[in-house]
Amino acid sequence: MADELGHRRTRHAVVIGGSLAGLLAARVLSEHAERVTVVERDRYPEGPDARPGVPQGRHLHVLIEGGQRALDELLPGFMDELRGLGAPKVGVPRDMIQWQNGQWYVRTEATAHFYTGPRPQLEWLVRQRVLADPRIELVDGTETVGLLGDAARVRGVLVRERGAGADKEPRALEADLVVDASGRSTRAPDWLVAIGAEAPHEETLDTGLAYGTRVYRGPAEDASTDALGYYVVPNPGQVYGGVVLPLGDGRHLVTLSGLRGDEPPTDENLFEEYARKLPHPVVSDWIAKAEPLSPVYGFRKTSNIRRRYDRPGRRPAGFLATGDALCAFNPIYGQGMAVAALTAVALREALAGSRRTPTTRRVQRALLDASKQAWDISAGADKKMPGATGDAARSGAADKVTGWYLRRVQDRASGNPVVGTPFRAALTLTAPLTGLFAPAVAREVLFGPVPHTPDAPPLLRRGDEGR
Repeated sequence: MADELGHRRTRHAVVIGGSLAGLLAARVLSEHAERVTVVERDRYPEGPDARPGVPQGRHLHVLIEGGQRALDELLPGFMDELRGLGAPKVGVPRDMIQWQNGQWYVRTEATAHFYTGPRPQLEWLVRQRVLADPRIELVDGTETVGLLGDAARVRGVLVRERGAGADKEPRALEADLVVDASGRSTRAPDWLVAIGAEAPHEETLDTGLAYGTRVYRGPAEDASTDALGYYVVPNPGQVYGGVVLPLGDGRHLVTLSGLRGDEPPTDENLFEEYARKLPHPVVSDWIAKAEPLSPVYGFRKTSNIRRRYDRPGRRPAGFLATGDALCAFNPIYGQGMAVAALTAVALREALAGSRRTPTTRRVQRALLDASKQAWDISAGADKKMPGATGDAARSGAADKVTGWYLRRVQDRASGNPVVGTPFRAALTLTAPLTGLFAPAVAREVLFGPVPHTPDAPPLLRRGDEGR
């Protein structure tokens, strides 16, 4: 069979992993394959509950605007449904009390919005929509243990049931196309080597960032502020982070972060003490007035990893990687869910293209391109953090110039809408980073003054004083 994808040449596609990236890839593949099988090692809960295969699922997730648009494109009406489930909508900078680079952001009108409901809720809604398609079959409680095929072509996967009393003998599941969406801990590189192909080169960048998260019921309405959340952003000179965001129904997630050697504790009393390491007590004061509703959950796997399947090598046709199995980011930047959706849109566009035959290599390159801006943001910021390790942590002369310019952008984004609006658009993946170099923006960045920002947390919106 020629190395061609899409256009109904694919009779059966298998997706390894049934998280967001896998489900959305299955949604797209159902438009081109006769049938799609999603192989998921967990057994899905019946409702919007956390599951073991998403260890970060108990932690803070935000759905930024790039992801909102992509999900509505893939699953029309999705955002209306998510809002109907009560997912809180937060506008920035208006709804946030935010400290960054030694400055409090001025709470001007919002130019970007994100949703902060629980990750299991969003995934459950995607799952309901995707698995309603009769062309998509779910095989859950089953793990993938290898690939079928050779260095020229992947022809399926080896799978094995999980759980007590399950048949532990692997069985073959043949397919014309296999998509790895098994996450940042994917074993696909080893599987490729086992069939005589080459593993991709992995670019890594690890700051050693770790975080702890706890659910609280927010304090009774505070007349001193109408803010929906708080965010103390870490940087190379101040490495502690803290964020408070609403989950809905009066509940909030509080996440504290630090670097290796000084990680947030999971002990409940020590967790609240750790909040006092932040450069301002705004988060610890909020915690002191709130009611804890859960234990503290820790998370440590925050390195940036990019697997370069796009580079030349002995790689088989009929195999693609997507989601965190392709490009995983430091979760602190809130990009993961959006990139999963944007990559699925890129898959759809690559398979639907009529100008050129959508070969495996060409489609894989399109998927990596869809994650490039998020990688540039995450890795670009992380390589400046003290103690960053990995081959992607090296900086060249161009990085120094770009870094100097972007520091000026950040200094002005806190109070200058000409700079702040395109800055937020880039961070939310709705506009390219090149927008930060547009003439009007560059003029403010290079020659404009650093705006005066509040000396204390801006508890009230501009214009609300005295009401």
